[in-house]
Amino acid sequence: MNCFVSRPTVQAPARWGVCLSRSLAISLAFVVLLAASGCGSAGKHYVKADISLLTHNYQGADAAIKQAEDEYGDKSRVLYGMDRGMTLHLAGDYKQSNLMLEQSDDEVERLYTRKVRTETAAFLSNDNALPYEGDPYEQVMINVVKALNYAMLGLWQESLVEARRIDHRLNVLSDRVKDKSAYREDGFARYLTGILYESTGDVNNAFIAYRKAYETYETMKGWSRVGEPTQLQSDLLRTTDGLHLTSEFAAYERAFQGVPWQTIQAQQNLAQVVVISYNGRAPRKEDQFLDLPISMDALQLVLINRALTNPNTPQNRAADSVLYGLNGRVVRVALPKLIPQPTHVSVDTVTLDGASGAPVSVRTEPVQNVTALADKALSERLPGIAVKAVARAATKYAMAEAATRGSQSAAGQKHGDWVGLLVSLIAHGYAVASEEADKRSWRTLPDQIHLARRWVPPGHYDVKGVGFTGEGSSRSRSLSLAAGQTVFLIQRVVQ
Repeated sequence: MNCFVSRPTVQAPARWGVCLSRSLAISLAFVVLLAASGCGSAGKHYVKADISLLTHNYQGADAAIKQAEDEYGDKSRVLYGMDRGMTLHLAGDYKQSNLMLEQSDDEVERLYTRKVRTETAAFLSNDNALPYEGDPYEQVMINVVKALNYAMLGLWQESLVEARRIDHRLNVLSDRVKDKSAYREDGFARYLTGILYESTGDVNNAFIAYRKAYETYETMKGWSRVGEPTQLQSDLLRTTDGLHLTSEFAAYERAFQGVPWQTIQAQQNLAQVVVISYNGRAPRKEDQFLDLPISMDALQLVLINRALTNPNTPQNRAADSVLYGLNGRVVRVALPKLIPQPTHVSVDTVTLDGASGAPVSVRTEPVQNVTALADKALSERLPGIAVKAVARAATKYAMAEAATRGSQSAAGQKHGDWVGLLVSLIAHGYAVASEEADKRSWRTLPDQIHLARRWVPPGHYDVKGVGFTGEGSSRSRSLSLAAGQTVFLIQRVVQ
């Protein structure tokens, strides 16, 4: 016989003990193990996708995400569309990528009106029961990737539509978020829209976008871990000169002393190559459990348990559910914790080898730190998440207590102890097992985005990089460039 010491019952204020048969103890533990095993997703599809990306097998990465569609579920349709939109983008299926991203974009708009019953279900379990809308920076990235897809397809007017959508989304966000230290603008998104405008001959809108990008980089540099690119400084000098904005040009010339630049006239007979490099892996999230004891024996149990086990495994979470369910005096709170997966590549070099002349080396600069954006988004939301998590845990504990005491009273003095222990194990065990942070995020994004622009004479070029994306991806490409043409080259660097 195995003896489990439980907590006081309604009938007796003193502590009481009940001896359970081995078979019944196993049966009770099995119930809680089943409840615990249903919590969360292992995210194995991300591991498979990362392995494929490491070998530049972008179709394989997309296949890994596609095969996991059922794991995402109805509450993560936005996330599935974003993840697949990115892997399809890398695989060179730009039309299908935009289709998936458009579905996510439409779903984000629809989710602004959320049903009350969905909120209630999430409060009684965890935030994974809520539809995933994406953080604001992720919503902006939907339009960024769509704009790049259209540019890769040579559909420049469609890419400008996405540029205007980026502008609208950021303007709405800026109006809604009054804290100027919060994420309310996006330097890289603004910079990309400027490049798209200038590539289609709209120098005026390009300058406006460049100026907003520069101001945003200045405002965000305290936490974004990225300053304004040197190339952006050159772009501001070129466009203010081309638009004859004398005072603005003079101000930028004083601020950007020594920065090389060319006039618009000098670049008219050249071709432009824009390199976008996705470096590293986006951060992931894991649970950070706070086990709050409300009695001395529970405190001892928590201290011993935490010294021996790590709660971030399904097996240990199931064991915690049994232990804490039997004790009945532990309240678990789960909060998301960001785990960075930083790139080790600070600069990328792409080489353009022309038929005549020396090879041209194009060096990229960081223009976006996705990990910093994710960190900022989580830190801004964490106080609200914590308050909600504590309230949810307290409510589940109170409901478990009520169920335990009610079952004891209904079972009577003869069977009250047994029934109370069984109900306590299930109710308190479920309260622990169901506590899980919302760890969803756009994991197929990189850690950083790097960018470079270079104007070269028209002609044929053999281009070498780390690993270009697209169908038939490889480390080298051949380009035939005409005067005035703009070509985007996208590569993925997992290291």
